Amino acid sequence: MGRTALAEVAAHPAEGGPGPGREVTATAVRYLLQRLAEDSPGNTVEVRVPPFGAVQCVPGPRHTRGTPPNVVEMDATTWLALAAGSLTWADGIAGGSIHASGQRADLTGHLPIVSPE
Repeated sequence: MGRTALAEVAAHPAEGGPGPGREVTATAVRYLLQRLAEDSPGNTVEVRVPPFGAVQCVPGPRHTRGTPPNVVEMDATTWLALAAGSLTWADGIAGGSIHASGQRADLTGHLPIVSPE
């Protein structure tokens, strides 16, 4: 289901025309967050894509209570582009579409999750 949603999102350009719809976008976002957590297991960084989901990932010191010290947050469009490799981490940070706090809140070595087509 996640791969199908991802393919549908990829078939709709970010600009112009109607998008794939909220449910499809949510499924694609959650699928890619799950892939990130599987590919980079850990509890050091929390990646948030409100309102669709959040995961903890990246090996290192474990976070157990309260607000995590390393947080990355972005909207769904940014996350989908970042995970697919059509947006680089550096460009997302420079453009202000990625908000990262904490010394380890850098996903450069963990992206892209899927190959750009």
